[in-house]
Amino acid sequence: MMEKAIKELEEIRKMGFEPYPYKFDRTHYIKEVIEKYSDIKSGEKIENIKIAVAGRIRSKRHHGKLSFAHIEDSSGKIQVFISAENVSEKEYKLFSKLNIGDIIGVEGGIIKTIKGELSILVKKLTLLAKALRTLPSQWYGLKDVEIRYRQRYLDLIMNPQVRKTFILRTKIIDAIREFLNQRGFLEVETPVLQPIYGGAAAKPFKTFLNELKMDVYLRTSDELYLKRLIVGGFDGVYEFAKDFRNEAIDVRHNPEFTQLEIYKTYIDYYGVMDLFEELIKYVAKKVFGTTQIEYQGHKVDLAKWERITVIDAIKKYLGEDVSKMNLEELKKVAKKHNIEISDNMKKGEIINELFESINKKIINPTIVMDYPKETTPLCKLKRGNPELVERFEPFVCGLELGNAYSELNDPILQRKLLEEQVKMRKKVEEPWTEALDEDFIRALEYGMPPLGGIGIGIDRLVMLLTNSKSIRDVILFPFMRPEKKN
Repeated sequence: MMEKAIKELEEIRKMGFEPYPYKFDRTHYIKEVIEKYSDIKSGEKIENIKIAVAGRIRSKRHHGKLSFAHIEDSSGKIQVFISAENVSEKEYKLFSKLNIGDIIGVEGGIIKTIKGELSILVKKLTLLAKALRTLPSQWYGLKDVEIRYRQRYLDLIMNPQVRKTFILRTKIIDAIREFLNQRGFLEVETPVLQPIYGGAAAKPFKTFLNELKMDVYLRTSDELYLKRLIVGGFDGVYEFAKDFRNEAIDVRHNPEFTQLEIYKTYIDYYGVMDLFEELIKYVAKKVFGTTQIEYQGHKVDLAKWERITVIDAIKKYLGEDVSKMNLEELKKVAKKHNIEISDNMKKGEIINELFESINKKIINPTIVMDYPKETTPLCKLKRGNPELVERFEPFVCGLELGNAYSELNDPILQRKLLEEQVKMRKKVEEPWTEALDEDFIRALEYGMPPLGGIGIGIDRLVMLLTNSKSIRDVILFPFMRPEKKN
C-alpha cells in the first residue's frame, strides 16, 4: 500500500502540485461555517463570499463531473461539493487522485443540497498533505486498544469520543485553575529533577548528572518544595506537577502522571475537606453543567459528600470492629479475610491493609479520614488519639482521588518521624531508600505556619468525570512496552 501511495505522490508532483505546501490561508473553522449558514434553504447557493476551510478527507465519491467529499477539522465535519465547471480541469483531476486521509484546503461559497446538506461550493482546491498510510475503515473503526494507545494520533483521527475526552481534560484543568486563582492561590513550579526525592513513599526513577557527577531522581512528589515556599511567606500555592514513580503500570497507574498539589496556610484537614468539596462541585458545574455524573454504571452526585473514619469504613464494608483489637486479633482478622500481611507489621499497618482491601467498595462520594499514624510521617497526630493522624482520602466509585493532611510543622518531631522512616526502609533493604532531606528540616526550623494540604490525582479525576475505565484513556501518550519488531 505504501508503494502505491508513493507512486500517487510522484504523479501529483508531475502534475505541478506541491503535496506538502508551507501554509494555507484559512478563513473559518468548519464549526463556524455550519453555525453561520445552517439556516439557508435547501437548494440555496451563496457565491459572493469567500470561505476557506481545511481538513482531512473522511469520505469521497464521484458522479461524472461532480464529486463530493466530507472533510473534518478539529471543530467538525462538512461536505465539499466539487464541480468540473467551478474548478480548473487540473484541479478536478487532482481531486480524482486524492484518497481518504489526505488533507486539503478548499475555497469558495456555500450551497445547501436538495437533500438539505450544507456544503462548501468549491472554487479552488489545494492539497495540503498527502497521506502515505491508509486510514482504518470508518465502518469498523479503530478498536484494538494496543494500537489506540500506541498510535494515539490515529486514535484521535478515528474516534471523535477520544478527542472529546482530551478536550474535556483541558477544560477540567482550566476550571481548577480558575477556582484556585479566584481564591488567591499562586500557581508555582518546583524542580522535577531532585538530588533527594521525598514527599511520597514511592520508588523513584534514578539517573546521573554528568556535570556534577552525582545521582539525581525524577520527583515522586512536589510536596517538600511547596512547603519550603510556604515557609518563605506564600499564603496559598498550587502546582500541576508531572510526577514519576517506578512502580505499577495498570488501569489506575502510569509511571508518569499528573498530580495537583495545593497548600493553604492556617487551615487544618477539615478546612481542606471543605476546599476539596467546593473545588469538585465547581469543576463539575463549570465543565458539565451538573454535579450529577455516571461512572461505570454508578450514578453519583458530586455535591453530596459523606465523611467516615477508616475504622468505621472497615466496620461498614468488612463487618469488623477493629477499634479495640490488639495486634494478634488484627492478624487473625486479616487471615480470616485472606489479606496478605507480613510478620513484622504494626497494628496501624494491618488496619491500613484491611481498609485497602475494601476501599474499592466505596461508591458514593466519600471522604475517608483518620488513618493510622504509620501511614505517613508528614502529618499531624489526631487530636485526642495519638494512634491516628489527621489525614483523609476522597473516594468516588472505588477511585481514590487524592491524599490530604493537617500538615506537620514541628521540625523536631518531623525529623524524628523521617529518620524512623529511613531506618525502617533500610531494614527491609529497599535499594531506593531516600536520604533524609536536611534542607527541608532546616526550612521547618525557620517556622512553617499551620497548614493544610492535598494532592489530587488529575488523571483519576478526569477518569471519573469522563467515565473512562482506564487511566490510559485519559493520558494522551501512556507508557507502553516497546513495540515488537516484525
